[in-house]
Amino acid sequence: MLIFLDYFLLIFHLALTAFNALGWAFERTRLAHLILILLTLASWTVLSPFYGWGYCPFTDWHWQVKRALGESPLPGSFIKYCLDGCTSWDSDPTVVTYATAAVGVVALVMSIAVNVLAWQNSRKAQRAETA
Repeated sequence: MLIFLDYFLLIFHLALTAFNALGWAFERTRLAHLILILLTLASWTVLSPFYGWGYCPFTDWHWQVKRALGESPLPGSFIKYCLDGCTSWDSDPTVVTYATAAVGVVALVMSIAVNVLAWQNSRKAQRAETA
């Protein structure tokens, strides 16, 4: 069961990360992306006094599974874990943290921008229909 959970959390977390970075770009997923990126950034910041900067519950759960499987040491960041695993590097955790935060902030700004534009276009279309 732990091996299944390990793979499930890896795939789920990779998909979630990709969606957080790019979900704003697709019209059908824009509102869901806005909600998810806000939740993600809230987890990183609002929960930071309790768990540390950049806290992600999925990373926490995944690392619990990995520790139960005997894997250690584990980095503080899922992104660092994946980057190091794919490249065989030992990336700088500070650089990875800042890069991850930058991608998150850019994704939030893009999400807000495309959602506001879609809302404005929707209002214009409604006004044109009633005129």
